[in-house]
Amino acid sequence: MTAVMESRARAATVAARLAETLTVPPPPEPGSDRSPSSPRWQGQSLAQGAAGIAVLHGVRARAHAGDWATVAAWLTAAATEDLSAGPGAGLWFGAPALAFALTTAAPPGGCPGAAQRLHAAVEKLVEDRLAAAHARIDARQRPERAEFDLVRGLTGLGVYLATRDADSEQLRQILAYLVRLTEPLPATDTVGLAAPGWWTVDVPATAPPGPFADGHADLGMAHGIAGVLALLAIAHRHGNVVPGHANALDRICRWLETWRQDGPARRWWPERITAGELLAGRPAQTGPGRVSWCYGTPGLARAQQLAALALADTARQQRAEAALAACLVDPAQLGRFVDPALCHGWAGLVATVRCAATDARFYPLGNHLPGLVDRLLDSLDTAQGTGWQLPGLIEGTAGIAAVLHTVATGTTAAWETALLLDLPPTQPTQDPGAHR
Repeated sequence: MTAVMESRARAATVAARLAETLTVPPPPEPGSDRSPSSPRWQGQSLAQGAAGIAVLHGVRARAHAGDWATVAAWLTAAATEDLSAGPGAGLWFGAPALAFALTTAAPPGGCPGAAQRLHAAVEKLVEDRLAAAHARIDARQRPERAEFDLVRGLTGLGVYLATRDADSEQLRQILAYLVRLTEPLPATDTVGLAAPGWWTVDVPATAPPGPFADGHADLGMAHGIAGVLALLAIAHRHGNVVPGHANALDRICRWLETWRQDGPARRWWPERITAGELLAGRPAQTGPGRVSWCYGTPGLARAQQLAALALADTARQQRAEAALAACLVDPAQLGRFVDPALCHGWAGLVATVRCAATDARFYPLGNHLPGLVDRLLDSLDTAQGTGWQLPGLIEGTAGIAAVLHTVATGTTAAWETALLLDLPPTQPTQDPGAHR
C-alpha cells in the first residue's frame, strides 16, 4: 500500500470515529440567557455549534448515501432558538450560518421553505450592510473589519450568496463594494492617503490598544484583506466580474507584496500593520508565526495563488506557491501549532494545501499531504486540553472530521467555501495527491 493510500485509510477511520461522537444533538440548554456567549446560541454557529456539525454530516451523507436523519436533527438543533440577524450575524454565526448550512448540507430538494425564509433574511441583511458601507465611504470614514471580513462582514455574506447562486445580483453588489473598498480613501486621519481603503479603526480583541490608536491593516483570511482578495479572485475565476475587478485584485496583491518579508528559503507576512509600522515601512513582527489558515503563510499564499489564477499572472502564481512550499518544510513554523482544528491548526493547513495543490503549477504541493495528514492525526493524541474538543466546524472536531473525510474520499466539498479556499465545483476535482 502506498503512502497516499495508507494516509487515506487512516484518515477515513478517524473521520468516521469523530463523526460518530457527534451523532446526537444535545438537549436544549435551559435558562433565559440569550446573549451571544450563551450555549443557547451556539446552535447557529459554524465555528462551535450545531450548524457546523450539520455541514459535516451533510458532506458525509452525500458521499456515502448516508443518514439524512442525522443531518435533519442537527439542522433542527441549529434552528431551535430565535436566529440572529443583527450586528453580530455573519457567515459563521446567526441566520447566514444556518442558511449556509441548509445550502450545503440539506438533502437534495429538502427544506425549501425554510431555506427561502432564511435567504430572505440574509438578503435584507446584505441590503442594509451595503447601504451602511457605501454611506461610510461617502463620508470618508474608515471601516471596522466587521464591515468587510469573512467571519461577520460582507465578504462572508458574499460567500453564502456565491455558494447558493454564483450569478446572484446581490453577490455582484458585494463584489462592487469590495472593489470600492480597495480604492484609496481621501480620509483626514493621521495616516492619510498612505493607508489603503481597508485601513480599519477597530482594535483587535487580544491586542494592546496603544499601537492601534491610529488604526491598522489586517492581512489575514478570517478578518483581513486576504479574505477579500480570495472572494474577489474566486468570483473572477467563475466569471462573475464587475467593473474595476482586475484592478482591485492587483491593488491588494501589490499591497501584500510590499509587506512580504523575504528571508533565507522562506517568505512570510505579518499579521497586521499599524500606523507606526506603515510610517516606518517595516513590520515590528520579526519572523513568521504558525502556518495557520487564518493568519499564517498558507492562507495568504492561497489567496494570492487564486488571484494570480484569476489574472493569468504566472509570475505571481509562482511566488505564491513558492511561499507555501517553503513554509511546509520549515520546522520553526510547523512547530508553533498547538491544536489540530481548522482555523488555527493542522486541519486548516491540510485543507489549504489540498486546495492549493489542485491548482499548483510550479511546485508539487500535493506531495506534502500524506505527511501533513499524519501530523494532523498524531496531534489528536498530543493536543489534549487546548480547546479543539469543541464540537463545531471551524474550531472543533466537526471541522477535523470534515478535513479527514475529504482527504479519504479525494473530493472537494462545500464546507471549504466557509474558509474561502474555493467555491464548490459541480464535479469532483482532480486528486491533488498527484502534481499536475
